Amino acid sequence: MPHLSFENRTALVTGAASGIGRALAVALAQRGCHLALADRDAAGLAETGRMIAPSRIRITRHVLDVADRAAVAALPAAVEAAHGGLDLLFNNAGVALGGTFADVSEADFAWLFEINFWGVVRMTRAFLPLLGARDEAWIVNLSSLYGLIAPPGQTAYAASKFAVRGFSQALRHELAGTNVGLTVIHPGGVATAIADSARVPAHLTPEAAARGRAASNRLLKLPPARAAAIILSGVARRKGRVLVGSDAKVIALIERLAPVSYWDVIRRLIPKDRPTS
Repeated sequence: MPHLSFENRTALVTGAASGIGRALAVALAQRGCHLALADRDAAGLAETGRMIAPSRIRITRHVLDVADRAAVAALPAAVEAAHGGLDLLFNNAGVALGGTFADVSEADFAWLFEINFWGVVRMTRAFLPLLGARDEAWIVNLSSLYGLIAPPGQTAYAASKFAVRGFSQALRHELAGTNVGLTVIHPGGVATAIADSARVPAHLTPEAAARGRAASNRLLKLPPARAAAIILSGVARRKGRVLVGSDAKVIALIERLAPVSYWDVIRRLIPKDRPTS
């Protein structure tokens, strides 16, 4: 089967104001793909647009919070009016929340799920009619390395990313035989600002929060542009799952060999200053 082409297609990318989302937007533009860019950060969206221009592709920017049900429901009409339809949906928007289950409040747990999981579900449901109207269309859902393993101190984040993984796998099976395909992505340590912008428990001191962020940032090494290239290569080849980065590949192998006791193996490989909460 020939590779999926991005040229003269239209893609919607959430979380496009920074990080992997911005890198995906730039990489798709380089491949001749028209873009609908969505994010809460209007200034960041504008900067992403400037990084792409000048270009002969169509680019629209949509200030959007994927946790806003009404805004998500209204977006397909705006995208269809501007682009005439949609071929590719990249559900990339996400947030982080550190802390043990005992430390994380129910409100913060729900806040994260509204974005990381329900945002993916809402966007997928909203855009399936447009995607289904194309000759061939694709959904790309960003899970995480923590959608493969569940470290201590990541109960909320891992739960959300495991949920994205399960939702994506079941939906891919349901869509088999249709014109819509699906790829779930598991990035490892990509050099984004997710650690810096992560929520932490209210009782944590600023000094402790700063130490945790610094330790986490030392593990985020893969350039976003490289991550985007790996993702698009996997989507082009219609892969059901894409592991992004050598760390994701190694840890996925460890989890496969030791599905119950993998953490006993992995924690020996973790730098001693890495936070577990």
